[in-house]
Amino acid sequence: MSSLSYLVSRLLQIIPTFLLVMVVIFLLVRMLPGDPAIAMADAKATEAQLELIRQKLGLNEPLVMQFFYFVKNTLSGDMGTSILLKTPVLEVIIERIPVTAFLTLYAVCLSILIAGPLAFVAALNKNGGLDIAIRSGFQVGLSTPVFYIGLLLLTFLAASLRLFPVGGYGTTFLQHLHHLMLPALTVALYTSAIIMRNLRSAVIEVLDADYVQFARSKGLSRSVILGRHVLRNAMISTVTLLGLSIGNLMSGTLVTETVFAVPGLGRLMLEAIFARDYPLIQGLTLTFAVMVSLVFLFTDMVQAWLDPRLRLS
Repeated sequence: MSSLSYLVSRLLQIIPTFLLVMVVIFLLVRMLPGDPAIAMADAKATEAQLELIRQKLGLNEPLVMQFFYFVKNTLSGDMGTSILLKTPVLEVIIERIPVTAFLTLYAVCLSILIAGPLAFVAALNKNGGLDIAIRSGFQVGLSTPVFYIGLLLLTFLAASLRLFPVGGYGTTFLQHLHHLMLPALTVALYTSAIIMRNLRSAVIEVLDADYVQFARSKGLSRSVILGRHVLRNAMISTVTLLGLSIGNLMSGTLVTETVFAVPGLGRLMLEAIFARDYPLIQGLTLTFAVMVSLVFLFTDMVQAWLDPRLRLS
């Protein structure tokens, strides 16, 4: 199977996933307690005014018709108007996507930079002092809640030492890097622990493989063996785990962005839930679903590049 055919087949698999997410989100949102008409109206609104709002939102229609209009409008690019912000949902999402995408990519880069070198050091010193120290340090990060790590970094590096701002996003690229350093590092410390353990195990397994032993017998240098034979094969399982971690990162932005007052999709989702903002909740959830699906697609393509046998399966 060619790379293009493999890409098309993976793209087609996203369609039923997207439709299933639409069904689940539509039903779950309507199970939330509270009346969005009351949240949208002022405190002195009469029952007649509330009824008009319900009619405008289509809440008086049968669930089947509500879902039909939801799918039709979404596919046409109309996600409705936010009850909370009184703005088209699509405009709000487009405005906030760059923040969450930047934060996620930032956290992934930090995770790789932290976990990659240390995983190789630990694997090459299997069961030695360095290996035990590295695994013990990462175990602390793995067992500590993300929000607690964030509060510690916020307290010491931002509030006490004033090395970083306590929140915000900035306006330039360098300001983005500065403002999002702590939230990205918070997530990276947890994610890197998972990646390091997986990559360490993969490197150890590859180092014991027959083709690596054969490369050693040919007299190849250690750096050539590690770069040409070990790294690429060890990365196959780690890429899968990294793709799953990115999906978790996106869902975890709800906590991280709230702790660090980052104006991204995660913080907006929390505000939408408290406001019973049906259109905004639906639009945000679908956006997260599309973003995660694209990450998984990219992960599949990288795996197929690392291991061409996957394109044949």
